[in-house]
Amino acid sequence: MNKGGVGGVGLGSGGGGGPTAAAAAAAAQKQKTLLQRVDADIGNIVDNFSFLVNVARVNDPPVRNSQEAFMMEMRAARMVQAADSLLKLVSELKQTAIFSGFASLNDHVEQRTEEFTQQAEKTDMMLARIGEEAAASLKDLESHYYSSSQRTNMPFPADN
Repeated sequence: MNKGGVGGVGLGSGGGGGPTAAAAAAAAQKQKTLLQRVDADIGNIVDNFSFLVNVARVNDPPVRNSQEAFMMEMRAARMVQAADSLLKLVSELKQTAIFSGFASLNDHVEQRTEEFTQQAEKTDMMLARIGEEAAASLKDLESHYYSSSQRTNMPFPADN
């Protein structure tokens, strides 16, 4: 059986930041469990089908035919149960692929939101520092200007 086909159905990260170690371990365990279920269900179908083929020959005694018919019905019912289990597994895989995609997308959005919040805080601190430096520089420039001899010797525009 090709086990690579089942593993690629979106059980890992959805792209972007990637899952945490716990999420990766949980996804790997879930994938292993799903692969075991697939192997068991397919093995069950193959075993029951081969038994059906072996029992399908016609015998002369009627009692033997009725026993074989009963065994065939039982094996066919088991095959149907295994096929139903596989269908449920496919549905579960689809749901897992959809919801794990949303989960990883939400994780990525939360991570980016946190990064942007940190960047906004850094920007706010930088702007506050720049504002304080500009205010200090302006205060120094004003004190130099008002105490300079050039300012006191300059004629006022009203004096012209």
